[in-house]
Amino acid sequence: MAARTKSAKDRPSYRCTECGWTTAKWLGRCPECQAWGTVEEFGGAPAVRTTAAGRVSTAALPIGQVDSRQATARSTGVGELDRVLGGGLVPGAVVLLAGEPGVGKSTLLLDVAAKAASEDHRTLYVTAEESASQVRLRADRIRAINDHLYLAAETDLSAVLGHLDAVKPSLLVLDSVQTVASPEIDGAPGGMAQVREVAGALIRASKERGMSTLLVGHVTKDGAIAGPRLLEHLVDVVLSFEGDRHARLRLVRGVKNRYGATDEVGCFELHDEGITGLADPSGLFLTRRDEPVPGTCLTVTLEGKRPLVAEVQALTVDSQIPSPRRTTSGLETSRVSMMLAVLEQRGRISSLGKRDIYSATVGGVKLSEPAADLAVALALASAASDTPLPKNLVAIGEVGLAGEVRRVTGVQRRLAEAYRLGFTHALVPTDPGKVPAGMKVTEVANMGDALRVLPRRSRAQAPQEEGARR
Repeated sequence: MAARTKSAKDRPSYRCTECGWTTAKWLGRCPECQAWGTVEEFGGAPAVRTTAAGRVSTAALPIGQVDSRQATARSTGVGELDRVLGGGLVPGAVVLLAGEPGVGKSTLLLDVAAKAASEDHRTLYVTAEESASQVRLRADRIRAINDHLYLAAETDLSAVLGHLDAVKPSLLVLDSVQTVASPEIDGAPGGMAQVREVAGALIRASKERGMSTLLVGHVTKDGAIAGPRLLEHLVDVVLSFEGDRHARLRLVRGVKNRYGATDEVGCFELHDEGITGLADPSGLFLTRRDEPVPGTCLTVTLEGKRPLVAEVQALTVDSQIPSPRRTTSGLETSRVSMMLAVLEQRGRISSLGKRDIYSATVGGVKLSEPAADLAVALALASAASDTPLPKNLVAIGEVGLAGEVRRVTGVQRRLAEAYRLGFTHALVPTDPGKVPAGMKVTEVANMGDALRVLPRRSRAQAPQEEGARR
């Protein structure tokens, strides 16, 4: 008798316990979430279904007849956040704000929730990580008390949806999406299946109600947003909240924005009374001195479209160990090493190789763009020769391994910002375009031209001259 073949209903199927992905055969690694050993057998193979045409909810219209007034942005009350969002929050928009623990995400969103609340626009703040009393203490500290701001502490998705029916808010703040779970989905809060279900339910509620939603997201140890990549695709706006916990500066960058540009950056200052926007943050990155100091050079960096004047500092001392130290803070170590090699080979500064070298930025700003190369090189050369650069000087340009100074983008905007802050002299690559009237701009083609702002006598020659005099 012929063997009876198993039907599709009798064949087993397999499901990933982490993200819920299903397959007809067992795999050692889930191709969806890349987890090992999470694919387990759970029952018969899913039946294959087809979707028939159904009733449409809204008739299709010519695009010119669609009412665009429903997508008009409303201000959050925080100007720097409005800058990044493209004018404010659009009704029905879902925004994901991710950042490291302790960077100030909850403080910023609580301030936004209080300022955006009004009699016609209620705000609901749902905390799933803290108690309501803890959030109230923070609200008292940052003065975020508003009669139209409602607060709830919930970790159940169904309870959150129930609060939406009761309060009917125009803005929902959920802190955070990784700590809310649905009882209908297997897995612990923060798992991929739970995050996907919670985010999907809140996105549907936002679109149906025309309610703006701000979701707080966690990040992994690598700095990436935790959870499935699908989460970033589902939301309308993805913002990254950055900053060193030991510094006052905080930056909000747009990673994805369906309603505006993604090259805007919002600057904030975190202090004891809360967090405030900085319309002119360059003062945090500068040290005011009456006289110039050796080893310091100013540059203008672009954070999105915003030019910021920043200070680079360098210090060189005699090394007490065979392998001299190379320490950086706020600068890329690889770029500093390249500038040291260019100075030694192209600039003929031979004293750098045997000395301990420390380089840093002021105010916690991180300079990663190549436009800061010239300032880093001049700060190192100034420290090596123990000679200060001219006062009110800024240096802008990328330095190549051949010693050439290359052009960078936005030179005119950088020079305009430097001139606005009172700087009168600039070193820039050739052909900078239109420069501010009253500002002395020196074009440099290579490091040799740039080093002419320093005296020719280098610090490496000073010990030899002192020994000869003795």
